[in-house]
Amino acid sequence: MKIIDAHVHFSKIKSFQDTAESISRLTYTYEGLLKEWEDFNVVGAVAMGVTETGPNRFPDNESNTPMGLNLANSIPPNMGYCPGINPYKLQKEHIQCLESEIQKQNVVGIKVYLGYYPFYAYDEVYSPVYRLAAKYNLPVVFHTGDTYSERGLLKYSHPLTLDEVAVFNRDVTFVMAHFGDPWVLDGAEVVYKNKNMYADLSGLIVGTNHEINRHKKTRFLQHLLHALDYCDHYEKLMFGTDWPLITVGTYLSFIKEIIPKDYHQAVFHDTALKVFPRLQVLLSD
Repeated sequence: MKIIDAHVHFSKIKSFQDTAESISRLTYTYEGLLKEWEDFNVVGAVAMGVTETGPNRFPDNESNTPMGLNLANSIPPNMGYCPGINPYKLQKEHIQCLESEIQKQNVVGIKVYLGYYPFYAYDEVYSPVYRLAAKYNLPVVFHTGDTYSERGLLKYSHPLTLDEVAVFNRDVTFVMAHFGDPWVLDGAEVVYKNKNMYADLSGLIVGTNHEINRHKKTRFLQHLLHALDYCDHYEKLMFGTDWPLITVGTYLSFIKEIIPKDYHQAVFHDTALKVFPRLQVLLSD
């Protein structure tokens, strides 16, 4: 089966590099990513633009909008990306730069980092972003749930706050990254209720296969399995790894176990092409 990874990172973020070396035990390089893709038939991916102006500064209030990808001098040709938004840098000149950026062929969406910046999804500061998303038919991906930095503020990343955005922006497709974990039941309700809300299943476990096996022996996964059943819309969910927080193969095996086989084609491939229509164009070239 062909795989699309709907949530990866490809930026020089020190915490990502440290995790790759000490926790997920993978090679966080252009070549390392391509090797994993080759091994597990990953034919396309969506990378989330993010930058930091100095080591361990993410979330970085000084990063410019749009934030891009800077792990290597180039990105794989089958990788689309979502420019990242710094809400402190959304003045007129930044909006103009963002509009110019999102007209590039490999831009498939826009990424908003809830929790990392102290603004709710429905705050007025993001209105220009949603207008651009509607104008160019691009989805907006929200970070939701736990933040990878202890400097994050969790109330801003709770998935229930996305309901208002979905209701008042019906002409925009939204993606709830990480399914709102650990508030996945709330996240499931928002996806279930709103036809324009989807979710990716990235970042639910960080580490190696040992971590997954350890969690299987406890009640750790019960909240997730409950939420998946409650949502009852597997066709609105997408596979994503949050690479480099875990290897592609390890996470692929895990998600295959918790998604009914009848929905594998949708979750691991087809839904990503529906949510990110420009990705389909990019992969067909």
